[in-house]
Amino acid sequence: MNAASRQIPASSSRRRFHALTLFSLLLAATLFAGLGASRSADAKQGHGGGPAIYWGAQIGDHLTGEQAPWDMNAVYKFERLAGKKVSLVSFNAPFASCAGSHCTFNLFPYTPFESLRAHGAIPVYGWSSSSISEGTSDPKFSLAKVIHGKFDNYIRQFATTAAAWGHPFFLRFDWEMNGDWFPWSEGVNGNRPGQFVAAWRHVHDIFTSVGATNATWLWCPNIDRNRKLRGLYPGNKYVDWTCLDGYNWGTRYSWSHWTSFKQTFASSYNAVRKLAPSKPMMLGEVASTDYGGSKAGWIKEMLSSIPSRFPKIRALLWFEVNDRGTHWPIESPASAKSAFAKGIRSPVYTGNDFSEIAASPIPAPRR
Repeated sequence: MNAASRQIPASSSRRRFHALTLFSLLLAATLFAGLGASRSADAKQGHGGGPAIYWGAQIGDHLTGEQAPWDMNAVYKFERLAGKKVSLVSFNAPFASCAGSHCTFNLFPYTPFESLRAHGAIPVYGWSSSSISEGTSDPKFSLAKVIHGKFDNYIRQFATTAAAWGHPFFLRFDWEMNGDWFPWSEGVNGNRPGQFVAAWRHVHDIFTSVGATNATWLWCPNIDRNRKLRGLYPGNKYVDWTCLDGYNWGTRYSWSHWTSFKQTFASSYNAVRKLAPSKPMMLGEVASTDYGGSKAGWIKEMLSSIPSRFPKIRALLWFEVNDRGTHWPIESPASAKSAFAKGIRSPVYTGNDFSEIAASPIPAPRR
């Protein structure tokens, strides 16, 4: 009689059934516990859970006498004010600094990038095709000169160094291009319609040609300008994240009035979302004054409404800079600092957990 045809006594069969059932339950419990631990570990490492939001600041020199991240103590002091570690730090530089006819071109900021990565934060580098930080007259650095290769050697050297550094960073190239206050905007500095997109694509193509794919390209117009954005959008192939800069100027100036966070951003948010629906969005510069209303209330609205009402926004940078007496920094007044610290405490806003981030383009964070 072969094994398949042997009969097992009923009592023995029942005992074996109960033993198998008990073994199965124990095995399932063990697997479930292991899966739960795995999920818990994944969540701690940012691999699971729901949507999250990178956050940080552009930090001026008022805290330590030097801007961040050139002085990392400015980052640490801001974090103490906010009560939480940042996941982003933003800073800017033009192509060059010129004195008369002599220009010194700015190299890839290797040391600040290393400092930020060691801290667990992602660099957001504002890089402008200019030699000035204010004003619109910069004829040596027109968009046409960028398009026609005047700065190709410099751009290629910068991109090659970025590729050699090898880690992900945000590149916020020629921001607020829809305004009329920077020399890379169309309609100023001899720039003509269509040249912004052509210049953007030209610089992007150089980065790609040398393998600098660790740059995440951040397209960042200003809010609510009377210019259509579509003609300034380089296209999905050339943009990784969209972005908006916007401020509540309150009653600081004769031309300004108090606007809530929703009033400040909603219209432009919807326009950018329709233009590039597949792209995550960053607030590249955001702040409120305390002239004409409650800055603490404005901050509370911002930090509570972004996750629920503005789901495309997956990163924000507070403008922590003393600028023209507008009281942008969170520590002015004290109630604003308290509101910021309370709101940013939410687990939706990520801390400095990105010292080993490797993906490019940089993905939107998850909890």
